[in-house]
Amino acid sequence: MIGQYGGFDEQKFRKDFRSGFYGIEACMFASEEDTALLVEAARYGGFAIGVHFPFRKNNTRLRDPLVLSADHEVRADAFRQIAAELDALAAIKPDYVLFHYPKPVILDERVDWTGWRFGDRREFIYEHEITPDELIIRTEQLFQWLDEQGRTYQFTPVLEFDAISRLIYEQNFLEPLLIKYPSIRLCLDTARLFLQDKLDHHFDARKILTTYSKYAFLIHLSNVQVQGSVQNSHYPVLPELHEADGWAPVEAYLQIIRAENPQVRIMFEHRSDLITEEQLDQCYAWVDHIINGT
Repeated sequence: MIGQYGGFDEQKFRKDFRSGFYGIEACMFASEEDTALLVEAARYGGFAIGVHFPFRKNNTRLRDPLVLSADHEVRADAFRQIAAELDALAAIKPDYVLFHYPKPVILDERVDWTGWRFGDRREFIYEHEITPDELIIRTEQLFQWLDEQGRTYQFTPVLEFDAISRLIYEQNFLEPLLIKYPSIRLCLDTARLFLQDKLDHHFDARKILTTYSKYAFLIHLSNVQVQGSVQNSHYPVLPELHEADGWAPVEAYLQIIRAENPQVRIMFEHRSDLITEEQLDQCYAWVDHIINGT
């Protein structure tokens, strides 16, 4: 898959998309004209549309609804916001709709999160502000609601991990919920996992991939370089980018993913404008070889 953010970029589509690709993930579209272009391209090309919430750009709201907020009214408004968007998306019939989880993000107070990007202070809380029981109860409420919406509107609800608190990776509740609600799937972001692995010395990205890849609907695949500071975000994955130089160990990550879930979809969440067309072909061929053995 490829991504289209902010609208339908014809130049990016021509450079990035390939015959046989599964689809396009769309986010933050600003106009009905761009929506029409996307729908027409999907109809003509016979590919699926996925939505990274929100599909429609709305500068008056937070990008990610705070579905786990301690404030009941904030939570209720978050669900109303999602419901309105799902109703509007019915005409497009997305294959999946992706939301960040958890929101607000729950930050481990032992970690320096300076390198993590937040758009708004309301997007995160600290671990002392929520108990494990509160997190579990609100997460199951979210799963129940998304399961109902997915059946009503015929899409797969996908939750993409944001920063992952120890309240999640040290507690045994998320995997049982994913088993209980099999319609809810995950998105694992290689660059995001690597960045947390570098910032948070208590965190193990490989362990997360081993545990949760089997529940993944798709992988957001890109690289990032961490050498004192965070550099080259959303860089395409290439075999010559080595861990010794601060890059994510993408091949190792993909080998874990293949072992756990060889049918997972790969969404190239990268800036292809940073590399040549020849390098982009190399990127695709390398990933295909690791995942499919071709």
